[in-house]
Formats: sequence, C-alpha cells, structure tokens
Amino acid sequence: MNDQAPNPPAGVAQTGTRPELRSGPAFAEPGTVRISAINWGGLKALYMKEVRRFFKVQLQTIWAPAITTMLYLVIFTVALGRSGRTVLDVPFADFLAPGLIVMAMMQNSFANSSFSLLVGKIQGTIIDYLMPPLSELEVLVSLVIAAVTRAFLVGGAVWLAMLLWPGIHVTPQHLWAILWFGLMGAVMLAFMGVLTSIWAEKFDHAAAITNFVVAPLALLSGTFYSVDAMAPTFRALSHANPFFYVISGFRYGFIGTTDSPLLTGSLLLLAINAALGIGCYALLRSGWKLRS
Repeated sequence: MNDQAPNPPAGVAQTGTRPELRSGPAFAEPGTVRISAINWGGLKALYMKEVRRFFKVQLQTIWAPAITTMLYLVIFTVALGRSGRTVLDVPFADFLAPGLIVMAMMQNSFANSSFSLLVGKIQGTIIDYLMPPLSELEVLVSLVIAAVTRAFLVGGAVWLAMLLWPGIHVTPQHLWAILWFGLMGAVMLAFMGVLTSIWAEKFDHAAAITNFVVAPLALLSGTFYSVDAMAPTFRALSHANPFFYVISGFRYGFIGTTDSPLLTGSLLLLAINAALGIGCYALLRSGWKLRS
C-alpha cells in the first residue's frame, strides 16, 4: 500500500501534511466572500428579478399599453387626420405616431420603477433591497435599467403594430435620435419613479404623481399637436416641459423635422437626468423613508 499523501488539488499548496490555501486576490479563506469594486453578480440578479417580475404579467405590462396606444392612434387619426391634414409638412398620422410611441415608453418606465421599492415598503419586503451586499448605486442602476428595458419593449411592440397598420409610416430616418431621445426619456421617468417610490407610503401617493404630474406633462408636451401652432404663452410653457424635448427629438428620428433645437434638448435632458440621478442616489444613501 502506498503511504504517501495524495497530491494536493489545484490551487492548494502542501505544507507538511496539511494543505493550505494560497494567498492572493483569486483565493479567499473559507467562508470569506470577495466582491470586487462593483458587485456585478448582485446587480445582474436584481435586474433579472425586476425584469422577470414584469414579464410574468406581460399581458398587463407590455401588451396592454401597446393596445391602449394604438387606440389613441385610431381615435385621433379618425377624428383629426382626415381631409389630408398635415403637421410639420407630414401627414397627421405620421406626425402623431412617434409621439405616441415615446409617450408609452416614458409612462411604462415610470410605472415600473415606481412599483418596486413602494411594494417592498407596503408588504414589508424592503429588506430584500437593503440587506444584500449591494451599494445604493448598484440598486439604483438595476432599477433604472429594468425600467428602461420595459420601456423599450413597450416601444418596440407599439412600433411593430404601427409598422403593420395601413396608412402609417414609421420607418426610422435618424436612428441615433430615436435611441438617444428614447433612452433619455425612459431614464428620466425611471428616476422620477424611483423618487416617487421612496417618497410614497401607499399606492394612492404613486397614483397621484401619475395622474397629476406624469400624465399632464405627457399629454401637454406636443404629442398631439405642434407647439409652433400654439399661442406664445402656451408655447413658452411647452418649452419649459422636459417631455416636449423628448417627444420632439424622438419624432425627428422618424419624420426628419422638429419644432425644437435638438442640441438644446439633448443637453437639457442630460442635465435633468444627472440631477435626478444624484437626487435618487442621495435619498437611497440616506435611507429616508426606507430604513426605520
């Protein structure tokens, strides 16, 4: 019988008769968790949790908004789009369609991000967001990216439906504008949703923000009309509405014309998103209304 000790496995050094773990960044003592500067695994896990949550009820979270948006398109084109009416030198239906797409994207981005933390506070499961080894920034990034994912899924569903709809032309002309302004709008509403979920204590609070802030800003942003045709006072108010720059820039990607400066809108939206992101991070870090 061979009395010699077996060769140690890879990654283990032999010291006398007792194996010891090698030292170094790739090896840790048993029971010790090593996490790099960014917890990519935890970030991905929280993101997948949020995506799977709204995918389980995709009939409500993706297809229902798409059908509602198509109803808006049918009603307004039948009521206002006849007799060859044009806006910004394009048929009214072609003018209306891009605004409806990005409006649906923004509303669903807000709905997704405003739900997670709020339902955790109401059901007492907020600890699932606070206890894992995730920084406040990682939690925020996961929630925002999940909301943007839902926004683009809804936007894609609406766009495909409009692409097949007779008499509607939604062929992209400037893809960069579609992606950039769609992303800026979805991120902006995702941050607003996170702020709402931190502040709100019940679903009525979140519904109030939806009904009295998000919906009016979306409907009065030039989705159904050109701001240039408004009176000077209403035109000035529209230019103070950040939703207007999202819809105008997104529409430019489809029809090639716009009623607002693209560079001004891009920089303004970038600044707003930076401010909202800093605000969300500060509130998450402080634990306001999240930690007892």
